[in-house]
Amino acid sequence: MVSVSAPAKPIAAPPQVPSARFMFARLSHLIALGFGAGLSRVAPGTAGTLWAWAAFLLIDAFFAPGDAGWALIIGCALLAGWWASTATVRRTGIDDPSFVVIDEVVAFWLVLWIAAPAGIGGQIVCFALFRLLDAAKPGPVAWADRVCKGPGWRGGWGVMFDDLVAAFCTLLVIALWRFVFGGDA
Repeated sequence: MVSVSAPAKPIAAPPQVPSARFMFARLSHLIALGFGAGLSRVAPGTAGTLWAWAAFLLIDAFFAPGDAGWALIIGCALLAGWWASTATVRRTGIDDPSFVVIDEVVAFWLVLWIAAPAGIGGQIVCFALFRLLDAAKPGPVAWADRVCKGPGWRGGWGVMFDDLVAAFCTLLVIALWRFVFGGDA
């Protein structure tokens, strides 16, 4: 008896890190790639979070936007990030490309704003905890990562959503730490 097996599926090439040309081709790509942070060949999410941290400190030092200003900045960045992520996902065909880092930028700005005032030690803790939760995707972060995949606005929101949940979890841990132990964490 002869066994017939289905033809093997071709193995898709792993997505490449986009070029600067790709990033500058469209405003949506420039925003989605965190103005270049997503071009990092090593840990683009971490590079995006570091860029977010530096940008937050510069914006806070030079413009001192206060709470209302940060709420407006983060809200506008969230909407722009959702649009840019949607467009970039559509053009690349990748559900959640690692080079799209606007999600890390917006989520980490949210962490730094709500955790403020935090000294450098507290900011380092926020950075490490956020990166751990975003990369490891425990519990609610994994759920958020699964729930909104696909094309269109839903997929663009999915890119942003899991990082917002990671930010919420980071802030929850920081709040519990401050409640139990007090101090800058």
